[in-house]
Amino acid sequence: MQERPWDKFLTTRDKAVFATSGFGARGGFGKRPALLVIDVSYAFCDEKPVPILESIRNWHTSCGEDAWLAIPHIRALIDKSRERGVPVIYTTGVRRADSWDGGSWRWKDARLSDDGEQIAKSSRGANEIVAEIAPGPRDLVVLKQKPSGFFGTNLASYLTLLGCDSVIVTGTTTSGCVRATVIDAFSLNYRVAVAEDGCFDRAQASHAINLCDMHAKYADVVKTAELLDYLGTLPTGQFELPDGQPAMA
Repeated sequence: MQERPWDKFLTTRDKAVFATSGFGARGGFGKRPALLVIDVSYAFCDEKPVPILESIRNWHTSCGEDAWLAIPHIRALIDKSRERGVPVIYTTGVRRADSWDGGSWRWKDARLSDDGEQIAKSSRGANEIVAEIAPGPRDLVVLKQKPSGFFGTNLASYLTLLGCDSVIVTGTTTSGCVRATVIDAFSLNYRVAVAEDGCFDRAQASHAINLCDMHAKYADVVKTAELLDYLGTLPTGQFELPDGQPAMA
């Protein structure tokens, strides 16, 4: 049996529990999915692959080089989704210049004020989606202030408008915004798939264990290759997407 990322973190007892409890069954893919790309911005990726202990001196939320291992997989899913006419929906953060609306983030983030300093030193905005997977004219971008892509946003209404029955989730961080989005999607009765190699986190143990927990209860955690095969089976032209053209004055 193929080893999963979380296997090395589980105790013998944990493995026995999962083997006998019934958790981790395959939920199955939907017929009308959307691809969600969660927070793949410079604040989480830096501007190039950099060892994480170096990267977090600048972008304090960076996941370092692990981000750049996941980005090609995310790129492949974006390309296949666009080819098949499957909606691609990005999330990224938004905040006032004075960070007043950071709210509860400020209670647990001792370096929140560093963001302004780094943006001043960089040509990139913290919440700017990395150029390698930048949104296209027919893609949707959802702005958020809390972990879940659903909380306080119009993501659910977009999925309703598109007639989606499922989501494929990629991005970062696995233990934070990805997990929060997955749980909300599950709670709204969407079928959920997570790209195992298309997600990343700053802590490798958190990444692995949260993949494990999501696979046990909320989502099918599978390799990008399997998701690409699945997307390839979908009929084109299912969705009425934006035409990507500017409105006439």
